[in-house]
Amino acid sequence: MAAGTLTPEYRHEPVMLQEVLENLDLKAGGTVCDCTLGGAGHSVRMAQAVGADGLLLGIDQDDMSLAAAGERLDREAPDTPHRLLKGNFGDLDELLCSAEVPGVDGFLFDLGVSSPQLDIPGRGFSYHEDAPLDMRMDPGNNTLNAAEVLNTYNEADLARILRVYGEEKFARQIAREVVRRRAEAPLRTTGDFVEAVKAGIPAAARRHGGHPAKKSFQAIRIEVNHELDVLERGLEAAVRWLNPGGRICVISYHSLEDRIVKHLFQERSQGCTCPPDLPVCTCGHVPVLKVITRKPLVASAEEVARNPRSRSAKIRVAERLEPQAPRMPSAPHYRS
Repeated sequence: MAAGTLTPEYRHEPVMLQEVLENLDLKAGGTVCDCTLGGAGHSVRMAQAVGADGLLLGIDQDDMSLAAAGERLDREAPDTPHRLLKGNFGDLDELLCSAEVPGVDGFLFDLGVSSPQLDIPGRGFSYHEDAPLDMRMDPGNNTLNAAEVLNTYNEADLARILRVYGEEKFARQIAREVVRRRAEAPLRTTGDFVEAVKAGIPAAARRHGGHPAKKSFQAIRIEVNHELDVLERGLEAAVRWLNPGGRICVISYHSLEDRIVKHLFQERSQGCTCPPDLPVCTCGHVPVLKVITRKPLVASAEEVARNPRSRSAKIRVAERLEPQAPRMPSAPHYRS
């Protein structure tokens, strides 16, 4: 398949669409922001939900994605105004300032790697296609690529990245194999990396659990694009911009992302932690979110059978509370 051609995988069914719509609870006339626009599968339905008096904002780093999504929104939700913003949701503050919106009623973060740039073999995200080791989601603004990570990071750092970001059981062995091979010749293509991964994993382990390089590719992609730092920044900004009663919905696909979302929602829903007998709050904790999903939502068996991408998906949702003041001293009580 030629570089620049979208694979059929990109034309996927949006994951857990009904759960997203039900839990965002969008109202006509609202403003909703899809922070991971991709093919606009979720955005079309969200645009239809807010209607002609509402506004859809869509964010993506890729020009091809923005153009295709704009055409689809024009075709399938022609009555809803939309504004598409090029950028990374880690820069959500700047993007929303440029859109000149006073607040947002709903945010969606679909953290799955499904935008068209990831499906183009020449971008180096796929372990099924031999291509240059790149993996940058935004080549224009990111100089670090997968080749530099694999050919310059020391063995200990490579093992840490593979273990933490990829949850790879054989991280140490794979890192050692990468370093051994690059001493002979630099790793230049995804095929070079796949072969290093396979050599680092025992043959018996390679026969189970899908493609042996899946976790390692995920780990290097996360490192190249600083994805976990970007997620934290984006979520914090979304909380700031969310109108009272508005909701944030996050679809994550691996435990590291889900843990970040869970902890941030818990932290921002935490109220005063001072002892009850203290007359005035000194901790300053005021809850700004209410967690809607105490446990993450997962796809039904029917959806998993129909749409394998949903197998590992988890949805967490939180709602913005009305502003609250810290606990103040109660009125003095005198005994008679």
